[in-house]
Amino acid sequence: MRLAAFDVLNGSTSTEAMESGRAGDPGPLWVVTDHQLGGRGRRNRAWSSPKGNLAASLLLTTNASVALAATLGFVAGVALERAIVRVAPFLRHRVSLKWPNDILADGSKLAGILLESEPLDAGRRIVVVGIGVNVVAAPEGLPYPATSLLSMGGAMSAQQLFSALADEWLRCVGLWDEGRGVAVIRDLWLERASGLGAPVSVQTPEGVLGGVFETIDDAGRLIMQRADGRSLAIAAGEVHFGTAATVRKD
Repeated sequence: MRLAAFDVLNGSTSTEAMESGRAGDPGPLWVVTDHQLGGRGRRNRAWSSPKGNLAASLLLTTNASVALAATLGFVAGVALERAIVRVAPFLRHRVSLKWPNDILADGSKLAGILLESEPLDAGRRIVVVGIGVNVVAAPEGLPYPATSLLSMGGAMSAQQLFSALADEWLRCVGLWDEGRGVAVIRDLWLERASGLGAPVSVQTPEGVLGGVFETIDDAGRLIMQRADGRSLAIAAGEVHFGTAATVRKD
């Protein structure tokens, strides 16, 4: 496992990692900075990453299918949650995993994960796992609450958190075992999941779907029980739990 560390990046760690993969670097390679100027989240939304927060991306090359490679996002979620608890043990019962790619602390967003991939030759593909954590500061003016480790009493550096994350990643990706252990990762993710058994609404391209969050399947899809008792598998969407879910209409 190699490391490329930058004081500051004009773009993002994921862009840097993807460019390395396109240039022939097979990984695994961590690209890390505590100040990136061009961070992005899902759907190309801006991701604020002021100095002192953690921005890290891992470049991998795999023979896994697109669907199987997508479950690496859940590997990252489990590893990141474990790393946060490792450096801030007092958060053990306050952090949780929000489907599909967030870490919550007391219900507020603490970290996000973004998976990107591109095909190579001979069935191989580049996968970049991007991770952003609000270590010292959380963005303001968002449509959802956000928090930072510092504001919750966690006085540690981005470097300390990254060291724990790199260790936990190795443990979790070993359990994933090129996809053979995806059921193990699923179970570990569910142990720390937010909103299980609660009302949920998901904004999908087809509209807002509501029901009860039952579980996730081995492909990482959210399984929702609808009002008529049917179960529905959802591959992607914006999730709202609890009260926010109950006031949304299908």
